[in-house]
Amino acid sequence: MQILRLKFKLVFSLKLPKSNWRFKITHNEGVFMNYREEYEKWCTDPYFDQATQAELKALTDEKEIEDRFYRTLEFGTGGLRGEIGAGTNRINVYTVRQATQGLANYILSRGGQDKGVMLTHDNRLFSPEFARAAALVLNANGIKTYLTESLRPTPELSFGVRELGCIAGVMITASHNPREYNGYKVYWEDGGQITPPHDKGIMDEVEKLTDITDVRTMDEDDARVAGLFHIVGEELDDKFIAAVKSLSIHPEIIREMAPNFVVAYTPLHGTGNVPVRRVLKELGFTQVYVEPEQKIADGNFPTVPKPNPENPDAWEYVLRLAEKVDADIVLATDPDADRLGVCCKDTKTGKIIEFSGNMSGILIADYILKERKATGTMPPNPALCDTIVTTDMTRLLAEDYGVALMETLTGFKYIGEQIRFFEEQGTYDYLFGLEESFGCLAGTYARDKDAVGSVMMLCEVAAYYKKKGMTLWDAMVELYERYGYFKEGLDFIVCKGKDGAAEIKAKMETFRNNPPKELAGLQVLAIRDYNTGIRKDLITGEETSTGLPKSNVLYFELSDNAWACARPSGTEPKIKFYYGVKEASLEASEEHLEKLRQELVSYA
Repeated sequence: MQILRLKFKLVFSLKLPKSNWRFKITHNEGVFMNYREEYEKWCTDPYFDQATQAELKALTDEKEIEDRFYRTLEFGTGGLRGEIGAGTNRINVYTVRQATQGLANYILSRGGQDKGVMLTHDNRLFSPEFARAAALVLNANGIKTYLTESLRPTPELSFGVRELGCIAGVMITASHNPREYNGYKVYWEDGGQITPPHDKGIMDEVEKLTDITDVRTMDEDDARVAGLFHIVGEELDDKFIAAVKSLSIHPEIIREMAPNFVVAYTPLHGTGNVPVRRVLKELGFTQVYVEPEQKIADGNFPTVPKPNPENPDAWEYVLRLAEKVDADIVLATDPDADRLGVCCKDTKTGKIIEFSGNMSGILIADYILKERKATGTMPPNPALCDTIVTTDMTRLLAEDYGVALMETLTGFKYIGEQIRFFEEQGTYDYLFGLEESFGCLAGTYARDKDAVGSVMMLCEVAAYYKKKGMTLWDAMVELYERYGYFKEGLDFIVCKGKDGAAEIKAKMETFRNNPPKELAGLQVLAIRDYNTGIRKDLITGEETSTGLPKSNVLYFELSDNAWACARPSGTEPKIKFYYGVKEASLEASEEHLEKLRQELVSYA
């Protein structure tokens, strides 16, 4: 590939007239790429397999060809994520190998090759192939690998990296994205997703690989003979499930209530089916019904195009099952089983209540704090962790129980990082972490959100309240009455294609340079710009530090305990809007939240 590198301080993309060249800005470095030349290379170079070349030769739309080759799929702070397909701007075996070569170079630079790397994958299309290809690149660089025998959930990778003593881990998944996506997530030896300095170090190594064919790989049989390629299976599964079960506070309540406690569950064609059913069975839950059409792992997602429990259409099948079996709790995990959605029936009205991630997370947090205190098992310096866009009810809950609360940037990897900080510094005892996007973690067996453990905890919470004659919704209303009716939301604007990044940047700059003075009748009291690290009080003019690392996030503190936030997505071509209110009733909170949503999105 021809590359001309020029140093510029430009912040936009442009196309030179009557040309196939594209100008790309990456870390203040302009890169001219001839997408047509790269396309022809992929079509003719024997390095690329026949299926790849046939796919590309069948393309007739010049814009499609341009989109596939105008840039290299970006390796970001968490790894790769993109549409499956042939081309430099798609995720495929070649871009996976390229990313893995960069990871290998970084591991070698730190002398971590003998510790090895654990790899696993979810049910998505080509996930097994990508995982094996990544393992063989690592092997070709003299790095041991531990590949799971079949698909496994993300939290088991987080657990396994530490259990096996690996330097890093790779999870092939696109999490909750639509079926046409796949991804490549990197974990470090603490079991958490890569954070500074490792994220930047790996990104730099990947960026140095300017030719996609400049990658090492080897034959699997040769890697086995050399003692580099290893398969892991049931033994690690057993240890993972045992670690999850150890978090149960009242196993006796589960055994007592299990005969009359009904669970309806869907893994949405993903990895959750086996571990979720196993952990519930071993704890004593006997009435567990799995949605039959969605229990089979299938990357085509034939019954649900967007396998995300945050989407209402993901619930259609399992809610029919729940009605049939009269379920006490209805559960859905995303494809890599790190996110958990929950519904339950309001027995007073007969309506199905769909819980937000904030609601399910706060219910587990309250249960852990309450019952650890009641049973005398609270650690000496307990701490909760959440993110800047998680419900503010967490703060009141922490104050009520006298525990520390650590707030992080958006993304569970920062909560996982806090666990490491606590251990290294000997400061706090991590109890629970939650984020708004259906992710939480009890205990420290993993360092990322875990839907398997959350299923177990939430079923125990529901059984605990059923013994008291209450549903989960009753318990949630009780918390609302105690702390206030907090309500939060999320919306987004999709900005696809080569111009999408510029559009997202422009929208963020609108908020940054011309911020709103009020939203939905709420005064903007202060603005936190995490990109500059400054919080500005708009009443006094005082400027203070946000106290968190640099990130392209704007947070608006509003009157009446409300707030709003804008940030570009780290995995999709979107700008995301988060917002929350606190009112005296459920109806008032819902009404005010909708007004805030409308004004926030329209302002962009």
